[in-house]
Amino acid sequence: MTGLAAIVLAFCAGVTGGYLAHRLDGTNSIIASVGAPAAGVVDRDSLARVAAAVQQSVVSIDAGTAEGSGVILSTNGYVLTNNHVVSMARGRTVQLTFAGGRTATAGIVGTDTAHDVAVVRANGVSGLPAATFGDSQKVQVGDAVLAIGSPLGLQGTVTAGIVSALHRDLRGPARSAGTFFSITDAIQTDAAINPGNSGGALVDRAGRVVGINTAIATAGQSEGNIGVGFAIPSNTAKQIADRIMTS
Repeated sequence: MTGLAAIVLAFCAGVTGGYLAHRLDGTNSIIASVGAPAAGVVDRDSLARVAAAVQQSVVSIDAGTAEGSGVILSTNGYVLTNNHVVSMARGRTVQLTFAGGRTATAGIVGTDTAHDVAVVRANGVSGLPAATFGDSQKVQVGDAVLAIGSPLGLQGTVTAGIVSALHRDLRGPARSAGTFFSITDAIQTDAAINPGNSGGALVDRAGRVVGINTAIATAGQSEGNIGVGFAIPSNTAKQIADRIMTS
């Protein structure tokens, strides 16, 4: 097969990320979660400062059957991630590892299977460095971005790239029987995302979260990044997370 004849989208939730049927550009596809390669379009000192600041607000998540990442929503322990990262967690709890190595058990507060969003809350924590969220509607093609998460279990990994395209719609059957996910207006990026990046932050040059890394397109038998990743827009993810926390 050539060109787009065989594109695979993979969920990036560690070893056990599930595949989802999907149709992209008129071809049969499958979905997986992750993100981004470096583009020398901004000065490295600026990127380093952004990375150092935002890394503190991104956590690693171990759900037992899957691994992923999460973004700290509040100082008292609320964390935003993907539903597919936590959907198979045993006992409705997951283990969080913070940037400094501190760990905590977190309960699943709620999930939105249709939009692949979930919120967990760490027990017995306070004073966490909450992430700053930006307005994803202001994101433009060509903007420099960083993807931050725990690809392949490597916590605190930062990759750089650009926004490659906007308004990508990803749909297909979710891991739970009889349910479907629908990611509308997804942000496409070439920032390297790989299994374990799911639920992590896609941030702009000001360190504001503009997306939640969720899926990548892969080719052939490979499940690794080929420079085509997708993130849930921050406006959508934050709105759903706020609803979960207040319901």
